[in-house]
Amino acid sequence: MGFASRSLWGTSLSLLVLVSSVAHADPIVPALIIFGDSVVDVGNNNNLNTVIKANFPPYGRDFVNHRPTGRFCNGKLATDFTAEYLGFTSYPPAYLSQDARGNNLLTGVNFASAASGLYDGTARLYGAIPLTQQLKYYKEYQTKVVNLVGNAKADEILSGGIHLLSAGSSDFIQNYYINPLLNGVYSADLFSDRLMRFYSTFIQNLYGLGARRIGVTSLPPTGCLPAAITLFGAGSNQCVERLNRDAIAFNEKLNSTSKSLANNLPGLKLVVFDIYEPLLDMILKPSDNGFFESRKACCGTGTLETSVLCNARSLGTCSNATQYVFWDGFHPSEAANSVLSGDLLTQGFDLIS
Repeated sequence: MGFASRSLWGTSLSLLVLVSSVAHADPIVPALIIFGDSVVDVGNNNNLNTVIKANFPPYGRDFVNHRPTGRFCNGKLATDFTAEYLGFTSYPPAYLSQDARGNNLLTGVNFASAASGLYDGTARLYGAIPLTQQLKYYKEYQTKVVNLVGNAKADEILSGGIHLLSAGSSDFIQNYYINPLLNGVYSADLFSDRLMRFYSTFIQNLYGLGARRIGVTSLPPTGCLPAAITLFGAGSNQCVERLNRDAIAFNEKLNSTSKSLANNLPGLKLVVFDIYEPLLDMILKPSDNGFFESRKACCGTGTLETSVLCNARSLGTCSNATQYVFWDGFHPSEAANSVLSGDLLTQGFDLIS
């Protein structure tokens, strides 16, 4: 899978044993269920009336069959690698796709929608699926699983399955920072407080529906995303420190809120995955991590393009994305996702132990 040689891939012997043990066995957990935004969307937005899509070349050029799926990447997402490490032979299908039916549902599904966030208003701006609607789809999905295998087996699948949430970046980059109706009323600190309330409600509702193993990703260094530097860097070619400070403050709240939730909800395993530090390390020290370019993305000029702006006619798109930390203006390349997924695995050991 290509990341053993990356310097970030440092893990314990127990994890190496765990990974090798699933190579010829059943998955470690019964299901992988995913909520969130474009970092983990595998094609739900293909079925929506939105411009935020990635179901055209050059997206997916390094994926299976070299075809676009709706993933905002040249190849696999971090969650795809995670599914492989957990022993699954397929990836959780997009819930709105034709693949999400019958026995395919029993090993998990993906509800994520590009441009969604913790705040439903962010998704509504872009015609994406709000997190509250993703939760409604999850209830619908539960009923389908019960109808397939009965209540007892369904409870086993859902309580034993890992539920992953990736959200928050779009709330800031695609809403708060460009929306005077928000940034003119709320400081970044107050806005993140609002997001924490939405996050807390989501986790409690998910817990109420039987989920017991939940992982949530932190914000990345948002000020270092190529598009963020272009949009908010005032002509500088450096990471936007203001945005990174906001992300750090948000992540601190995410950690404290998550600890409080875990303490108050019996039997809940809730892990916050730190994306910030490993991605920042790749960005600031690309050569140490096996990369050549971390400021510009592979697609087009590498300074802004994402979704419809990253297309087959985009001039300047690189020929080999393995050297790039970013695939488009907002999203990591498959090679970077490979490194991040190794880090997720080490951090998420409590969820599978």
